[in-house]
Amino acid sequence: MQLRYAFRLYPEPGQRLALARAFGCARVVFNDAVRAREDARGAGEPFPTAGVLSQKLITQAKQTPERSWLGEVSAVVLQQSLRDAEVAYKNFFASLRGERKGAKTGAPRFKSRKDSRQSIRFTANARWSITGSGRLNLPKIGAVKVKWSRTLPARPSSVTVVKDAAGRYFASFVVDTDPGADAARMPGTDQTVGIDLGLTHFAVLSDGTKIGSPRFLRRAEKKLKKAQRELSRKQKGSKNRAKARLKVARAHAKVADARREFHHQLSTQLIRDNQAIGVEDLAVQGLARTRLARSVHDAGWSAFVNMLEYKAARYGRTLVKIGRFEPTSQTCSACGIKDGPKPLNVREWTCTACGTVHDRDHNAAKNVKTAAGRAVTACGAPVRPGLVPAQREETGSHGFPPEPCAA
Repeated sequence: MQLRYAFRLYPEPGQRLALARAFGCARVVFNDAVRAREDARGAGEPFPTAGVLSQKLITQAKQTPERSWLGEVSAVVLQQSLRDAEVAYKNFFASLRGERKGAKTGAPRFKSRKDSRQSIRFTANARWSITGSGRLNLPKIGAVKVKWSRTLPARPSSVTVVKDAAGRYFASFVVDTDPGADAARMPGTDQTVGIDLGLTHFAVLSDGTKIGSPRFLRRAEKKLKKAQRELSRKQKGSKNRAKARLKVARAHAKVADARREFHHQLSTQLIRDNQAIGVEDLAVQGLARTRLARSVHDAGWSAFVNMLEYKAARYGRTLVKIGRFEPTSQTCSACGIKDGPKPLNVREWTCTACGTVHDRDHNAAKNVKTAAGRAVTACGAPVRPGLVPAQREETGSHGFPPEPCAA
């Protein structure tokens, strides 16, 4: 399984200039590729191939006075920029044909030096290396200081240097993980859990555990409003406006980093303690268009579920997504009777059939766990997770068996 490991970079002033030059050259090559394909489409001609574009936009362009400065950066960076344009067009056409899942992908657009994210990629052909002192040695840039927060599990195959909107530099390494080491790190367990995601509590587990919602954006609203107000009062194009924009970007980056760290810690804990996890497939895009939009975005449910998904695949766990139309908040987890919809202000209710008093979120988490077990039984997958892997040709959800309901 391929994963990315990101580390903070601290380039020196000369290295910052070299990185800015590399960002600019990669951006120009990408834009030239988009322009060449758009011109071919307008003329009714077939799209030029990647080889033709490489010969014309890189090899021949370096010999012209207008593009001679392309030779000041690594050729691998320019080749990878062309490859990014190729992938962007493939994704666009696949989306048009309906072969790509998710939202529709638009046509590749021209990149700008004012984009909030700039990046370049070095493959093994670029002969980059990590020095004995722990610095990242990049061709035509130099040995850049790296803040190593952890050790790499294996030798990386490529590295991407990223500059974000807050002016920070990161090195993102692509590493192939070792399944044996992952299995030793997190041995199998017989615990299962259902998760109900919400706003009052970020998550309520089927065992009754309630995890509070940190509300990182809500807590930083006052500081963000002040920084945004100062930015709006600065003259466009001035240096003071650039400083104010950087201040706003750093404030937002601090909120995003704190939320991401919270998601990582919680998802790792759940994966470590449970062999199988059930979670609802929430309609986040629909909820983000309601009056609860800010709180929904602040919670970051989609990012959290994505972390659970890839960590479950890495460590041999089972993750089951329950359909969003499953009435988990309307069904009694004790007797299974559907008691009808309830407004959001009703946090506790009593079942009219068996008289059980339910906490709304805890009851929903139990039903999520039960529904995940029913999905396993319906598709005929093995009910003991971790012993026999699910077959690729099987359809349906793969999860864990339901708990017996009271008669």
